[in-house]
Amino acid sequence: MKPRVVIGEDLYLLRDGLVHLLQAHGFDVVAAVESGPELLRALMGERPDVAIVDVRLPPTFTDEGLQAALAARRVIPGLPILVLSQHVEQLYARELLADGTGAIGYLLKDRVFNAEQFIDAVRRVAAGGTAMDPEVIAKLLASNARREPLGSLTPREREVLELMAEGRSNAAISQRLFLSDSAVAKHTASIFAKLDLAPGGDDNRRVLAVLAYLNAARS
Repeated sequence: MKPRVVIGEDLYLLRDGLVHLLQAHGFDVVAAVESGPELLRALMGERPDVAIVDVRLPPTFTDEGLQAALAARRVIPGLPILVLSQHVEQLYARELLADGTGAIGYLLKDRVFNAEQFIDAVRRVAAGGTAMDPEVIAKLLASNARREPLGSLTPREREVLELMAEGRSNAAISQRLFLSDSAVAKHTASIFAKLDLAPGGDDNRRVLAVLAYLNAARS
Protein backbone atom coordinates (compact mmCIF):
# COMPACT_ATOMS: atom_id res chain seq x y z
CA MET A 1 0.00 0.00 0.00
CA LYS A 2 1.28 3.46 -0.88
CA PRO A 3 2.08 5.77 2.05
CA ARG A 4 -0.63 8.44 2.32
CA VAL A 5 0.46 12.08 2.48
CA VAL A 6 -1.20 15.39 3.32
CA ILE A 7 0.58 18.57 2.19
CA GLY A 8 0.05 22.04 3.67
CA GLU A 9 1.80 24.65 1.50
CA ASP A 10 0.46 28.00 0.30
CA LEU A 11 2.74 28.51 -2.72
CA TYR A 12 1.04 26.89 -5.70
CA LEU A 13 4.16 25.97 -7.67
CA LEU A 14 5.85 24.39 -4.65
CA ARG A 15 2.67 22.60 -3.58
CA ASP A 16 2.11 21.23 -7.09
CA GLY A 17 5.77 20.28 -7.38
CA LEU A 18 5.62 18.36 -4.10
CA VAL A 19 2.53 16.50 -5.27
CA HIS A 20 4.21 15.35 -8.49
CA LEU A 21 7.50 14.51 -6.76
CA LEU A 22 5.82 12.38 -4.10
CA GLN A 23 3.57 10.62 -6.59
CA ALA A 24 6.59 9.81 -8.74
CA HIS A 25 8.21 8.13 -5.72
CA GLY A 26 5.27 5.93 -4.81
CA PHE A 27 3.32 8.10 -2.36
CA ASP A 28 -0.43 8.71 -2.42
CA VAL A 29 -1.11 12.43 -1.92
CA VAL A 30 -4.60 12.39 -0.41
CA ALA A 31 -4.80 16.17 0.13
CA ALA A 32 -2.76 19.22 -0.84
CA VAL A 33 -4.09 22.40 0.77
CA GLU A 34 -3.02 26.01 1.17
CA SER A 35 -4.40 27.24 4.51
CA GLY A 36 -4.29 26.31 8.17
CA PRO A 37 -8.00 25.48 8.54
CA GLU A 38 -7.92 23.32 5.40
CA LEU A 39 -4.85 21.53 6.70
CA LEU A 40 -6.44 20.69 10.04
CA ARG A 41 -9.55 19.34 8.33
CA ALA A 42 -7.44 17.23 5.97
CA LEU A 43 -5.29 15.81 8.76
CA MET A 44 -8.27 14.92 10.94
CA GLY A 45 -10.28 13.52 8.05
CA GLU A 46 -7.54 11.62 6.22
CA ARG A 47 -5.25 10.59 9.12
CA PRO A 48 -2.29 10.27 6.73
CA ASP A 49 0.92 8.31 7.14
CA VAL A 50 2.85 11.59 7.06
CA ALA A 51 2.10 15.32 6.86
CA ILE A 52 4.36 17.79 5.09
CA VAL A 53 3.69 21.21 6.56
CA ASP A 54 4.85 24.79 6.08
CA VAL A 55 4.81 26.77 9.32
CA ARG A 56 3.28 29.95 7.94
CA LEU A 57 0.00 29.51 6.08
CA PRO A 58 -3.04 31.71 5.37
CA PRO A 59 -5.05 33.39 6.69
CA THR A 60 -2.48 35.29 8.83
CA PHE A 61 0.83 33.73 7.70
CA THR A 62 2.08 33.36 11.27
CA ASP A 63 2.00 29.81 12.62
CA GLU A 64 -1.22 28.32 11.24
CA GLY A 65 0.47 25.38 9.53
CA LEU A 66 2.30 24.07 12.54
CA GLN A 67 -0.54 24.83 14.92
CA ALA A 68 -2.86 22.77 12.72
CA ALA A 69 -0.36 19.91 12.68
CA LEU A 70 0.14 20.06 16.44
CA ALA A 71 -3.62 20.15 17.05
CA ALA A 72 -4.06 17.06 14.89
CA ARG A 73 -1.17 15.32 16.63
CA ARG A 74 -2.78 15.87 20.00
CA VAL A 75 -5.84 13.96 18.73
CA ILE A 76 -3.80 11.45 16.70
CA PRO A 77 -0.78 10.67 18.91
CA GLY A 78 2.41 10.12 16.96
CA LEU A 79 1.06 11.56 13.71
CA PRO A 80 4.23 11.88 11.56
CA ILE A 81 4.97 15.52 10.77
CA LEU A 82 7.69 16.86 8.51
CA VAL A 83 8.00 20.64 8.69
CA LEU A 84 9.29 22.25 5.50
CA SER A 85 10.00 25.89 6.29
CA GLN A 86 11.99 28.87 5.08
CA HIS A 87 13.35 29.67 8.53
CA VAL A 88 14.32 28.03 11.82
CA GLU A 89 11.35 28.69 14.10
CA GLN A 90 12.86 27.60 17.43
CA LEU A 91 9.69 27.89 19.50
CA TYR A 92 7.71 25.77 17.05
CA ALA A 93 10.45 23.18 16.70
CA ARG A 94 10.59 22.77 20.47
CA GLU A 95 6.82 22.38 20.70
CA LEU A 96 6.93 19.76 17.98
CA LEU A 97 9.51 17.81 19.98
CA ALA A 98 7.68 18.15 23.27
CA ASP A 99 5.74 14.88 23.35
CA GLY A 100 8.83 12.75 22.74
CA THR A 101 7.20 10.19 20.45
CA GLY A 102 9.34 10.56 17.34
CA ALA A 103 8.05 10.70 13.76
CA ILE A 104 9.20 14.29 13.35
CA GLY A 105 11.29 16.24 10.90
CA TYR A 106 12.27 19.83 10.25
CA LEU A 107 13.86 20.75 6.92
CA LEU A 108 14.73 24.16 5.52
CA LYS A 109 13.43 24.76 2.01
CA ASP A 110 16.62 26.30 0.67
CA ARG A 111 18.76 23.45 2.05
CA VAL A 112 16.92 20.59 0.33
CA PHE A 113 19.35 19.97 -2.49
CA ASN A 114 17.87 17.00 -4.35
CA ALA A 115 14.83 14.75 -4.59
CA GLU A 116 16.55 11.75 -2.99
CA GLN A 117 17.41 13.73 0.15
CA PHE A 118 13.84 14.94 0.53
CA ILE A 119 12.15 11.61 -0.21
CA ASP A 120 14.48 9.84 2.22
CA ALA A 121 13.48 12.34 4.94
CA VAL A 122 9.77 11.81 4.22
CA ARG A 123 10.18 8.03 4.45
CA ARG A 124 12.15 8.25 7.72
CA VAL A 125 9.54 10.45 9.38
CA ALA A 126 6.68 8.27 8.12
CA ALA A 127 8.47 5.26 9.63
CA GLY A 128 8.65 6.93 13.05
CA GLY A 129 12.18 8.31 12.82
CA THR A 130 13.64 11.81 12.68
CA ALA A 131 14.94 14.05 9.91
CA MET A 132 16.36 17.29 11.27
CA ASP A 133 18.34 19.83 9.28
CA PRO A 134 21.77 20.45 10.87
CA GLU A 135 21.06 24.19 11.06
CA VAL A 136 17.89 23.52 13.06
CA ILE A 137 19.82 21.25 15.41
CA ALA A 138 22.59 23.81 15.86
CA LYS A 139 20.18 26.61 16.78
CA LEU A 140 18.19 24.45 19.18
CA LEU A 141 21.32 23.34 21.00
CA ALA A 142 23.42 26.50 20.87
CA SER A 143 22.67 27.42 24.49
CA ASN A 144 22.42 23.88 25.78
CA ALA A 145 25.91 22.42 25.60
CA ARG A 146 26.32 21.71 29.32
CA ARG A 147 22.84 20.44 30.18
CA GLU A 148 22.69 17.04 31.88
CA PRO A 149 22.68 14.22 30.94
CA LEU A 150 23.93 15.52 27.61
CA GLY A 151 26.80 17.19 29.41
CA SER A 152 28.23 13.74 30.12
CA LEU A 153 28.69 13.00 26.42
CA THR A 154 32.14 13.37 24.92
CA PRO A 155 32.61 15.75 21.97
CA ARG A 156 32.77 12.76 19.61
CA GLU A 157 29.58 11.27 21.08
CA ARG A 158 27.83 14.59 20.55
CA GLU A 159 28.95 14.57 16.92
CA VAL A 160 27.56 11.06 16.50
CA LEU A 161 24.28 12.07 18.14
CA GLU A 162 23.97 15.18 15.96
CA LEU A 163 24.27 12.98 12.87
CA MET A 164 21.71 10.57 14.34
CA ALA A 165 19.34 13.53 14.64
CA GLU A 166 19.75 14.12 10.91
CA GLY A 167 18.53 10.55 10.44
CA ARG A 168 21.87 9.05 9.39
CA SER A 169 22.65 5.36 9.78
CA ASN A 170 25.77 4.06 11.55
CA ALA A 171 27.36 3.41 8.16
CA ALA A 172 26.69 6.99 7.03
CA ILE A 173 28.02 8.34 10.34
CA SER A 174 31.23 6.32 9.97
CA GLN A 175 31.78 7.78 6.50
CA ARG A 176 31.08 11.35 7.62
CA LEU A 177 33.35 11.18 10.68
CA PHE A 178 36.00 8.90 9.12
CA LEU A 179 35.48 6.29 11.81
CA SER A 180 35.22 2.52 11.58
CA ASP A 181 31.81 0.90 11.85
CA SER A 182 32.86 -0.66 15.15
CA ALA A 183 33.92 2.72 16.54
CA VAL A 184 30.54 4.24 15.67
CA ALA A 185 28.78 1.25 17.26
CA LYS A 186 30.86 1.77 20.41
CA HIS A 187 30.00 5.47 20.57
CA THR A 188 26.33 4.68 19.98
CA ALA A 189 26.28 2.13 22.79
CA SER A 190 27.92 4.66 25.11
CA ILE A 191 25.32 7.30 24.18
CA PHE A 192 22.50 4.88 24.96
CA ALA A 193 24.06 4.04 28.31
CA LYS A 194 24.67 7.66 29.32
CA LEU A 195 21.11 8.62 28.38
CA ASP A 196 19.83 5.65 30.40
CA LEU A 197 18.08 4.02 27.45
CA ALA A 198 17.33 0.41 28.30
CA PRO A 199 18.31 -2.38 25.90
CA GLY A 200 15.72 -2.94 23.21
CA GLY A 201 15.22 -2.28 19.53
CA ASP A 202 18.10 -0.12 18.32
CA ASP A 203 15.83 1.83 15.97
CA ASN A 204 13.63 2.82 18.89
CA ARG A 205 16.61 3.71 21.07
CA ARG A 206 18.05 5.90 18.32
CA VAL A 207 14.82 7.88 18.16
CA LEU A 208 14.68 8.18 21.96
CA ALA A 209 18.30 9.34 22.07
CA VAL A 210 17.65 11.98 19.43
CA LEU A 211 14.54 13.19 21.24
CA ALA A 212 16.42 13.41 24.54
CA TYR A 213 19.10 15.43 22.75
CA LEU A 214 16.67 17.80 21.04
CA ASN A 215 14.18 18.07 23.88
CA ALA A 216 16.89 19.36 26.20
CA ALA A 217 16.68 22.65 24.31
CA ARG A 218 13.13 23.17 25.54
CA SER A 219 14.03 23.99 29.15
